[in-house]
Amino acid sequence: MNQQYPSRLLEKAVAEFSKLPGIGSKTALRLMLHLLRQDAEDVERFADAVCDMRRNIKYCNVCHNISDTDICSICSDIRREKSVICVVENVQDVMAIENTRQYNGLYHVLGGVISPMDGIGPSDVNIDSLVERVRSDSEISEIILALSSTMEGDTTSFYISRKLTGLDVKLTVIARGISVGNELEYTDEQTLARSIMSRTPFDKK
Repeated sequence: MNQQYPSRLLEKAVAEFSKLPGIGSKTALRLMLHLLRQDAEDVERFADAVCDMRRNIKYCNVCHNISDTDICSICSDIRREKSVICVVENVQDVMAIENTRQYNGLYHVLGGVISPMDGIGPSDVNIDSLVERVRSDSEISEIILALSSTMEGDTTSFYISRKLTGLDVKLTVIARGISVGNELEYTDEQTLARSIMSRTPFDKK
């Protein structure tokens, strides 16, 4: 049975919130009714924060991490180890690795992984810019492939290894302390930290 709403405005708001991942219509309705009980100024501040984020957030010109500026705080930090780049699928993976406090190098965010079944090819993710970074910066000596232990992640790692063939850079992969099929962002920090610290040479076979 379709939910009956006493207000068209409430129904519209619930419909929009229901589009968020993991949010069904019942949860969206509960959130909207909660917002209705808040002061108008608090709700406006919430809405302004979301709109400001969407309009003004940037993607780092170097690593594609999200940022408030053209170059993110990690890439511009002189204390970071510039010779190592950790390749990850998305921004959540950067946040997960940073939370371990066991890695002090740079990152490269692919923005996805190669998945022919989903129509995502090499040109749809940020692989070419990674190759260009390695070619143009002689200081880079190691690329850590920190992609999820899935078929798509392994396919992407293999493709990157082929693209970097002939370049003077060491390829490593995070240790398989992470279960096969697991997404990196959902791995606990201790396991992820051990996987980063115990990385091994990438096998191109």
